[in-house]
Amino acid sequence: MAVVEALVEQKLGSLSLPLALVLPGGRRIGAADARVTVRLKDYGALAAIAAGHIGKVGEDYVEGRLELEGTMRDLMDVAWRMMGDPTRTVQASAPIDWWRRAMHHAKSRAQHRQEADARQVQFHYDVSDDFYALWLDARRIYSCAYFREPNLTLAQAQEAKIDHICQKLMLRPGERFLDIGAGWGGLLLWAAEHYGVHARGITLSRNQHAHVNRLIEEKRLGGRVKIDLLDYRDLPEDEPFDKVASVGMVEHVGSANMPTYYDKIRRLLKPGGLLLNHGITAGGTRHRQLGAGLGDFIERYIFPGGELQHVSFALANMADQGLEPLDMENLRPHYARTLWAWSDALEARLADAMKLTAERIVRAYRLYLAGSAMGFEHGWLSLAQILAARPTGDIGDGPMRGAQSLFPFNRGYMYRQGR
Repeated sequence: MAVVEALVEQKLGSLSLPLALVLPGGRRIGAADARVTVRLKDYGALAAIAAGHIGKVGEDYVEGRLELEGTMRDLMDVAWRMMGDPTRTVQASAPIDWWRRAMHHAKSRAQHRQEADARQVQFHYDVSDDFYALWLDARRIYSCAYFREPNLTLAQAQEAKIDHICQKLMLRPGERFLDIGAGWGGLLLWAAEHYGVHARGITLSRNQHAHVNRLIEEKRLGGRVKIDLLDYRDLPEDEPFDKVASVGMVEHVGSANMPTYYDKIRRLLKPGGLLLNHGITAGGTRHRQLGAGLGDFIERYIFPGGELQHVSFALANMADQGLEPLDMENLRPHYARTLWAWSDALEARLADAMKLTAERIVRAYRLYLAGSAMGFEHGWLSLAQILAARPTGDIGDGPMRGAQSLFPFNRGYMYRQGR
C-alpha cells in the first residue's frame, strides 16, 4: 500500500491539484490549501484514485467508503484533470471492432425488451416525486432547458424550451399531438393550454402517470389531454398524429431498437406530419459510453440500460425508416447550465433530500448532476434537437414545391415571438 500512496502523492504533486487525501490512519497528503478533501475509510479507493478511475471513486462515495468535502464545482474541476478525456478510444483491428459492435448490439437488444425497459425507467423516475421536486422547476421538466436570453431563470428557460419545441412543430389548434415519454407533463400540458392541441402522452413511470393525471383533473383538461402508462411499441396506429415529440426518451430506447423506434414513429405520424426528437447524444462518433468508469457508474446508479449514440447515428436511423431530417440544433452548453442549476438546487437542500430518499441515492445524484454538467461543458456529451417529417410522396404538398410536409424550409418561423 505504501507504493500506491507514493504514486498518488506523486500524481497530486505533478498535476498541482487543489486536492488533499486523508488516509485511514489519519495521514494527510496533497495540497495544504486544498479546496477538495477526500477522507478514506479504507484503502480500497486509493488505487482507483491513483488510476484516475473516477467512476470507481464515485461508487466508493455512494457506498460510504469515503467522504467528500468541498463544492461540487470544485470537485468536478479536480475530477476532469485527474482522468483526462473519458471519450478517448483505442483503435482496434477490424475483426475485433466487428466483434465489439456485435456484442454491444446483442446486449442492447437484451436490455431493451419491453419488461426490461419498464423496470429501468421505474428504477430512475420512481425514486421519489418529492425528491425530484426539490431541485427541478415547478413544472418538473427533467430535460435540457433553453436559455433563449442569458438572464433567464431555470423555470423561465424550461418554459422557453417547451415553447421552442411547440414552435418548431408548428402546433395548431385541434391537431393531434403525441408526447412519447411525457415525464411529469410539462410539454404535454403546455401544448394543450397554449396551442389548443388534443394531446396524448405515454410514460412507463407509475409516479409520473399518477402526477400528470392529477394535473389533468386540476386543470380540467380531461377532454383534450390524456396520458397512458404504456410502452411506445404498444401504441395503436389507427389514428395517426399530426405532430410527435420525443423529449429525453431516445436515451432509453437502446441502439438495437432504433430502427424499430423510428419506424414506429413514422407509422404513428400522418403523411406530412412533423417529429421533434430531443435527446442526449455522444460527443464523438466512436464511444458508446463514457470511460474512466463514468459510464459504468451511471449504468449502475442512475440510468440502467441507458446508451449514448452520436447524432449522426440518429439521423441515419431516421432516414433509413422513412423520416426526413429537416433541422438539427445543438443545445450542449444549455444542458451544462441546466445541470448546474439542478446541482446547485440539490446542494442547497441536502438535508431535506436525505429525509425523502435513501442516502446512497442522494449521494449518487450529487455526483451524477455535477458530473454530467462537466461532461456537457467539455463536449463529452451533447444534446440534439432534430426536426424531421414523414414526407407525403406528393411534390405538390406543402408551402413550396417539393416540400412534401408542413415544413417551410426556412427557420424564420421558429424564432418569431408570440403566437
